Amino acid sequence: MGYYDDHSSKKRSVAKKILPAFLGACFGAASVGGTLVYLSKPNVLSVKEHSVSAATTKSVEVHESSDVTNAVNKAADAVVGVSNYQTADLSNELSEASSGSGVIYKKSGSYAYVITNNHVVSDAKKLEISLRNGKKIPAKLLGTDPFMDLAVLRVDGSEIHKVAELGHSDSLKLGEPVVAIGNPLGAEFSGSVTKGIVSGLKRTVPVDINGDGQDDWEADVIQTDAAINPGNSGGALINIEGQVVGINSMKIAQAEVEGIGFSIPISSAIPVVEDLEKYGKVKRPYIGIASRSLDEISLDQAESALKLPESVRKGIVIETVEDGSPASRAGLKPYDVVTKVDNEAISSVADLRSYLYEHKQVGEKAAVTYYRDGHKHHTYLTLQEQH
Repeated sequence: MGYYDDHSSKKRSVAKKILPAFLGACFGAASVGGTLVYLSKPNVLSVKEHSVSAATTKSVEVHESSDVTNAVNKAADAVVGVSNYQTADLSNELSEASSGSGVIYKKSGSYAYVITNNHVVSDAKKLEISLRNGKKIPAKLLGTDPFMDLAVLRVDGSEIHKVAELGHSDSLKLGEPVVAIGNPLGAEFSGSVTKGIVSGLKRTVPVDINGDGQDDWEADVIQTDAAINPGNSGGALINIEGQVVGINSMKIAQAEVEGIGFSIPISSAIPVVEDLEKYGKVKRPYIGIASRSLDEISLDQAESALKLPESVRKGIVIETVEDGSPASRAGLKPYDVVTKVDNEAISSVADLRSYLYEHKQVGEKAAVTYYRDGHKHHTYLTLQEQH
């Protein structure tokens, strides 16, 4: 199954399949009307019931449409276009290589700040945002994070009059209505709005950062059936209150699959955005090993070379240990098989990174459970900042 990051000019594939959840929503209403006289006349009661039901349905639809309109009006001016300018192959002239979307999330002093996707700004020589009124403003890239596919831009705030209200993605519920706002296919369709529901929560999408065919990270995302197309990347997913609950990022690119889009939960994005704004990068802990998943090792090798007991079939095999790293100081060696960090089971490199990046801080201690020559061991290490 292939994935693309909703970038207008770039595609990439990912080895794993996502099994989308199917969510069905059923709404029923019954109304009782009329008096005893209607009961004595065939078909009259049913006609009255149908009439009331239709009126009620129409009222609900009008109310829902009004809610969506109000939500869009509240958030739309804070969603901008993001243009990525690069040099052509045979000249030094800059031209727009791709475009995406962004969300103005903060205004401080004379500056305004925009959150977008890392892949939207990748390899840019110049960046520019486009406001809803068509005004274009040069943008400075403050920092990017390929793991979360996030980036932060800073622009002159004199023309910025609207900042998005950020919601809480942790409180989202299945079936809750959401709206995607962005620039699908570029400026021609800027400010496009699509409506859907929350189709899935805490979905995981494998991400290959360095293109080596191995998953480096498993991103936690919101699944929605609101249409998300190329150019929507970096745009807002809002709730019915007009609050941003997600940053749209990617979509399954397969002909027979429709209505499956993904957004980065805003509650997960904010700590990353704050680091990017302050430091230009995300301060993440590391332990200093290169490893591979145990399930990539044959059963014979696991038993003969690693001498693992039959009960151990999940973990990561350490291939190298960096000198002077936390792992080295903790006594870990090549061919050790790590099965747990603290109380978290580790089955892959992506598991290890997800746990460290989301639950641990630089300077904290971590307990490591590992096997060496078939025997179970425990050690502690102090996490350092990843460089």
